[in-house]
Amino acid sequence: MSALDDARTLFTRLAGREPDGVWSAPGRVNLIGEHTDYNEGFVLPFAIPHRTYAAAALRDDDRVRVTSTFAAEPVEVALTDLDTLFPTAAGAEPAVPEWSAYVLGVAWALRLASTGAPGRGADIAIASDVPVGAGLSSSAAIEGAVASALNDLWALELDPVALAQVGRRAENEAVGAPTGIMDQMASMLGRPDAATFLDCRSLAAESVPTGFTGEGLEVLVIDTQVSHSHSTGGYRERRDACERGAALLGIPSLRDADEADLPRAAELMDDVTLRRVRHVITENQRVLDTVRILADQGPRAIGDLLVASHASMRNDFEISVPELDLAVETALEQGAVGARMTGGGFGGAAIALVERDAVDRIADAVTRAFAEAGFGAPHVFTVRPSDGPRRDA
Repeated sequence: MSALDDARTLFTRLAGREPDGVWSAPGRVNLIGEHTDYNEGFVLPFAIPHRTYAAAALRDDDRVRVTSTFAAEPVEVALTDLDTLFPTAAGAEPAVPEWSAYVLGVAWALRLASTGAPGRGADIAIASDVPVGAGLSSSAAIEGAVASALNDLWALELDPVALAQVGRRAENEAVGAPTGIMDQMASMLGRPDAATFLDCRSLAAESVPTGFTGEGLEVLVIDTQVSHSHSTGGYRERRDACERGAALLGIPSLRDADEADLPRAAELMDDVTLRRVRHVITENQRVLDTVRILADQGPRAIGDLLVASHASMRNDFEISVPELDLAVETALEQGAVGARMTGGGFGGAAIALVERDAVDRIADAVTRAFAEAGFGAPHVFTVRPSDGPRRDA
């Protein structure tokens, strides 16, 4: 069965009735711009065909009951109890199972974002075909699907940007993951054959044609199967280093610095903080350069920027792992236009921009390289820029 059918079946098992509807939202691939979002910088992600589905219906009481293919037991709370569950204290585990904190956190954040908080609860069942832990933002897909469902069921009429902000608040304050808003905006604003150029300070967004289809190119995702978690210490340490660097430079965020500030940064900072800051500053510039080059020269000209981005994440931000490095190196050796890790790092996936007729050859080469290195087999597949949230049933 499809994930949509799984969500509907799971809902019927939970509630003993049919859902009022099924809503879905996509995961995302970040073409370039990693760890720049919470520094109020620039990113260039796109939504992917893999989606999370939320089958949902209103209840006659004030309870929110959620179930998922991720867990055996449903979780149920009263709407009035959400304020006692959230926000999650910094560094603490959510008061409910983490998978359910994404769903219940969205309900909590929607009530805070809307005037006249709804009094009726809902039953919600979640199923997904977005790989979990692969850096493809399965979390934002959950948040987008649930926010879209409750936005309709509660007749809130919030726009996609407001729903993205709701999703980010749920992830930051209910789950306790210190992420930026890129993932939610990428999911909510997805368009076919286009990436979303996002200014994470103003939230101004522009749909940027990628040109991949017309140029006969595919985006190959190499999921290393090395799981990661944004709520663990490595991500938070990187964010803390960025904030420390901005404070030393005397600026609100690293968005306000450019490469001309790096010599002064070297005088003010320890080596680790300097390298974290250098990644963010140079990555912001790479995003701007990628947008310009896509428009002026087309997608075949962005390969060097993708490669430089990976090197910066490996050497300066130190969020790559051997599996990601091998995936990128092998894809490039086999003729990829460009390749880089994507997502928060510490595992997850790499992407490679490849010729359509080279997909199978490069995928096979990466799989062999992993076997020869003694790594577990990767999951390799292609994605294309796709639609944002929708009601599917």
